[in-house]
Amino acid sequence: MSDVDVDVDAGTVRLERTYDAPAEAVFDAWTNPEVLRRWWRANPAWSVPSAELDLRVGGRYRLAMHDPESGADHAVFGTYREIDRPQRLVYSWTWEGDGPYAGHESLVAVSFVPDGDRTTVVIEHSELLDAASRESHAHGWNGVLDSLGADVFPSA
Repeated sequence: MSDVDVDVDAGTVRLERTYDAPAEAVFDAWTNPEVLRRWWRANPAWSVPSAELDLRVGGRYRLAMHDPESGADHAVFGTYREIDRPQRLVYSWTWEGDGPYAGHESLVAVSFVPDGDRTTVVIEHSELLDAASRESHAHGWNGVLDSLGADVFPSA
């Protein structure tokens, strides 16, 4: 895997990670509820009790992570804006609950860039409210990308 590049300028977090898998497989891991439940978490000790997707433009999704230490659930939902298998996903992003960013809608664009048998995932999470939100989301996305690599596409 490549190093993660985080850009926290102008309301956007941008990260990149490369996996030893073709773009179709990485895209499918991002869009299959059964596979998402294996890896969609920001911390390896957490679980994924819910991954609901209506994978079509205008369709909704909801993903939830559970922190067993605190007992807290962290759930996000949104609407798919663009689906171009296996190159790109774009969707809105809104946290549930009563946390500091709950109810604020931001935008996530995920590109799957093929390079032979490898794929670089590029996440651009934009329209974030402030520096604390950008830092928090960068931390969370790093954990999610780590989990994808560890649980679905481990390096040889």
